[in-house]
Amino acid sequence: MFISQIFILSPRGDKLIFKDYRQDAPRNTDEIFFRKYKFWDGAQGHAPEGDCPPFFMEKHVNFCYVKRRELLFVCTSVVNVSPSLTLEILLRIIKVIKDYLGVLSEEAIRRNFTLVYELLDEMIDVGVSQELNTENLRPYIFNEVVRVSSSETPTGSSFLGRLRRGEFLDKTRRGDATANSILQASSDRKNEIFIDILERLNIVFNSAGQVVMSDVDGSIVLKSFLAGSPSLHVCFNEDLVVGRGDANKERYASVVLDSVNFHEDADYSGFERERRLSIRPPEGESTLMNYRLGGRGTPPFRLVHSMELLTTHRAELMLQIRANIPVSTNGIGFSVIVPMPSICTAASVEFGLGATEQTYEYKEEEKCVIWYIGKFLGGTEQLCKIRFSTSSPITAATKRSVGPISMRFEIPQYSVSGLCIRVLRLEERSSSYNPTRWIRNVTLANSYVFRTC
Repeated sequence: MFISQIFILSPRGDKLIFKDYRQDAPRNTDEIFFRKYKFWDGAQGHAPEGDCPPFFMEKHVNFCYVKRRELLFVCTSVVNVSPSLTLEILLRIIKVIKDYLGVLSEEAIRRNFTLVYELLDEMIDVGVSQELNTENLRPYIFNEVVRVSSSETPTGSSFLGRLRRGEFLDKTRRGDATANSILQASSDRKNEIFIDILERLNIVFNSAGQVVMSDVDGSIVLKSFLAGSPSLHVCFNEDLVVGRGDANKERYASVVLDSVNFHEDADYSGFERERRLSIRPPEGESTLMNYRLGGRGTPPFRLVHSMELLTTHRAELMLQIRANIPVSTNGIGFSVIVPMPSICTAASVEFGLGATEQTYEYKEEEKCVIWYIGKFLGGTEQLCKIRFSTSSPITAATKRSVGPISMRFEIPQYSVSGLCIRVLRLEERSSSYNPTRWIRNVTLANSYVFRTC
């Protein structure tokens, strides 16, 4: 398989990195790509208008891209290549760059462009992938990393701006520790490991608020800065059940997973009996286990909505959200996206009594209202009223065109599945070996949608 070029673009289309391996593709492919990405017309039928697919061909060049933290990582080829293999290579390249830089951001790429070019030189030669493993690349990398804090963001201190940049999400992080480079960790002699239990929710509600589709995609992500090569042993809930069909086991189990898969180097011989996984964690970031469950658990947030016609050209949409999470936890980076009718000319929002850290934005071009809530406390309710005007009389069809309503949020120290790490043990020959261990649970809204009709 031959890759012609790899380049990294900023959200504005600025060329941060451009590596040409075979000189068989146009030099302006970054401009060709960004123009097509930004103004995708859906003419080829691969994706709807404005939603550029991850693979497409333009001017006889095959493009594959991945978006990470608003950065666009793109590879090109002028010959037919396997899309799945191309995507796998690109994802591994992104992982290696993140391991060495510590954080993926425009500032980190700009400050460490020589290191990124050195990595690309070692990972791919004449368009053929060579070495895509973080540890194996260590002996061949000589540039030092320039540290960039994960909290470094563009200027601007407005509440809305901070929400857009995700600064509220920093409350779920442990400072800048997880943003360390593996090079930096070695030189500073750090000895620690981070384990994240991430759960991404995909839930669809009907207009009555009932769940019509629900599944959770979970993963256990390791980020290792350990000295030496210790064995890591992770034990999960004793009453964990994998797979469905045994009603007796499911009745007494606190956690039921539909399916699981493990890291290729993980020893899962003790998983069936002790719910234990063992691995010698590689340097940098890796995924110990992926799991999935569907149709179980309580949705963390519920929405009740109603619409009232004020005049022939004005209406009011009432939204009431209930947090079904423990009072000790809260949702952060919370936003509610409400698509408005195409004939909407203006919209305003009135918040409920006692509302704090709340704001809204009406995007006229996209015809949608976004309601931002800085912190959503568990066991509480939030309410708002959206009043909008239209250019023509409101009909039943106009009411049906409002929605579907979607939510975005993050809940630290909360798990829908109930999966938890019961024992975390590191074994090394030295009896004094005692690295720092960090464990974090995070629940994210991947696709959290409420139908309105």
